[in-house]
Amino acid sequence: MKSKKVTRETEEKPYETDEDDFVFGQHAAQEALRKARGNKLFLLKNAGGTKIDELKTLAKEHSVPVKWVPKQKLDQMSAGGVHQGVVLAITPYQYLSLEELMEQTKSQPFFVLLDHIEDPHNFGSILRTADASGVDGVIIPKHRACGITPTVVKTSTGAVEYVPIARVTNLTQAVTKLKEKGFWIFGTDIDGTSYQNWDASGAIGLIIGNEGHGMNTALKKQVDEMLTVPMTGHVQSLNASVASGILMYEAFVKRNE
Repeated sequence: MKSKKVTRETEEKPYETDEDDFVFGQHAAQEALRKARGNKLFLLKNAGGTKIDELKTLAKEHSVPVKWVPKQKLDQMSAGGVHQGVVLAITPYQYLSLEELMEQTKSQPFFVLLDHIEDPHNFGSILRTADASGVDGVIIPKHRACGITPTVVKTSTGAVEYVPIARVTNLTQAVTKLKEKGFWIFGTDIDGTSYQNWDASGAIGLIIGNEGHGMNTALKKQVDEMLTVPMTGHVQSLNASVASGILMYEAFVKRNE
């Protein structure tokens, strides 16, 4: 795939770009190195400490060259992100197909489907929680949605290297295929069943809607049951990553009782 230079414009509109060739931040770089995705490690000139030593060791283990550069160079490569003195050039992220995802997971998996999530911080946070709560895979659309960007990797603190991610052309068709395989599909809506009464057993898929518009109409028609998180405050909505976090942990608890 052709390389893309990380710019402030790609940071503002991540859903219009493909994979980027850099990750930044100490945790993100460590996990990418452990997964053998590093090409070259850029470290802040004269930086030291335990974390830097660990990165140098990992780079040596995986035959990744190290280059010491000034802060201005790291700022440029990370598009002004909080790089902690570390930027790693990587191979492009390899998404799975839906079929590959289903083949490599257990018999009754728990998948999270993201309906055109556009904010890389939301996406990264969802991946971090998905890893912590035992989600078996995340499914995202190819178009008009955030993919794996440096900000997503940084926000996920490296969880992106451990949560299988499938990218599909059409989410509605993907849900149809899941239902044909016996999946029970859940969505989120203010008028749904309380998440505390959720039967999260078996093969299930949880759809998280877009930050501004929620779930699209076609997907809603395929949902077997809508779930809601009861609220008493004046603002009757939750951030996408917060709502998904509550639901993922509820599923984790119920699936491990």
